Amino acid sequence: MGLTCYLLWGLLPIYWKSIEAVNSFEILANRIIWSLLFMIGVLLVSHKWGAFVQECRAIRADRKKLATVILAGCVITFNWGLFIWAVGHGRIVETSMGYYMNPLVNVLLGVVFLGERLTNWTKVSVALAAIGVCFMLAKVGVFPWISICLALSFGLYGYIKKTLVVTTTTSILLETLVVVPLALAYVGSLSLEQAAAWQTAPTRSIALLIGAGAATAIPLLLFTGAAKKLPLSMLGFLQYLSPTLTLLIGIFLYQESFTWGHLLSFGWIWLGLLVFTCDQFRSA
Repeated sequence: MGLTCYLLWGLLPIYWKSIEAVNSFEILANRIIWSLLFMIGVLLVSHKWGAFVQECRAIRADRKKLATVILAGCVITFNWGLFIWAVGHGRIVETSMGYYMNPLVNVLLGVVFLGERLTNWTKVSVALAAIGVCFMLAKVGVFPWISICLALSFGLYGYIKKTLVVTTTTSILLETLVVVPLALAYVGSLSLEQAAAWQTAPTRSIALLIGAGAATAIPLLLFTGAAKKLPLSMLGFLQYLSPTLTLLIGIFLYQESFTWGHLLSFGWIWLGLLVFTCDQFRSA
C-alpha cells in the first residue's frame, strides 16, 4: 500500500497535464468537488455514514477542533492549487524540489511549534538544504518560491493533522467540505459565461476532472493503511519515491530545463536529506 501510494503521488503531474483546455483554478475546483463526492460514496459503501455524522457533531461542539479542520482545509487547498498551477506552467522540477525539502521543513516546524531541539546532524542537514536554495538563486537565477511554498504548506498541513484527532475519511471529507462552496461558486460563474469545462472541454478532459476525486482520495486512504502497518523508517524511505518520479517526469517526459545549476542545487538538498535520513536511522 505504501509503495502504491507514493507511486500514485509521483505520477500525479501526468494526470494534471493530461487535462487539456482547462485552467488550473478550474481543475482545482473540480478536484475539490469530486473529492467530496468520492468520499461521501466511500462512507456510504463502507457503512460508516453514521459514525461520520457522530464525529461531525463532536467536532462542531469543539470550537478549537472545528477551527483546526477549517485551517487544514484551507492549507491543503492552497497546496493542491499551487501544485496544479506549477504543473500546468512547466514547473514540475520545482515541485519535486519542494517535496524533497518537505522532511527538513517538518523538522523546522517541530522546532518552531513544538519546541523540539535539533541534533547537530539535523542542523547540518538543514544547512545543506539552505545552501541548495541559495545555489538555485545564484546559479539558475531563480528563487525557488514554488518549492518553498509547497514544502511549507504541506509541512504545516502535516503539523495540523498531528494535532487533529479525527479519522482519515472524516478529515478528508470535512477539509473538502470547508472549501467546496468557493469551488462551486467558481464553476457556477464559469457556467453562466458558457466557459466551464463541462461546456467547452473535450470529453476526455471532463472524464479526468471527474476522476480527480478518486485520484486525490485513493492515495490518501492507501497512505493511512500503510502508516498503520509499516514502520516509520520504511515510510521515511518511501516518501522520496514520489518527488524522484516527479523529477524524472519533468525532465524526461516534458523536457523541462535541468541545467548544471539545477543539479548543484538538488545535489545540496539530496546531501542534506542523506545526512538527515542517516541521523534518523541512527536515532532509531
